[in-house]
Amino acid sequence: MANHKSAAKKARRDVEVRLNNRSNRSELKTAVKKFLTVLTTGVKVEAAKQLPLTQGLVDRACRKGVMHKNAANRTKSRMALKVNKLA
Repeated sequence: MANHKSAAKKARRDVEVRLNNRSNRSELKTAVKKFLTVLTTGVKVEAAKQLPLTQGLVDRACRKGVMHKNAANRTKSRMALKVNKLA
């Protein structure tokens, strides 16, 4: 338990931030999983259509501090490579 007024306030703020981060991370994971399921169908047109939407969510997560910049770039790159490998 916090012993100072400012520490108690920080603890309250941290709870809100944690919930927002969890929500953003969950949304990102769901979008990436949905993209991967589209990839497994093997339809390049659908995957290419889904790619910019998913990459946008990765960028958004990066901006919000949920994901590191390099991790976001790596994820986007790997998704693009998987789409390009489709025939």
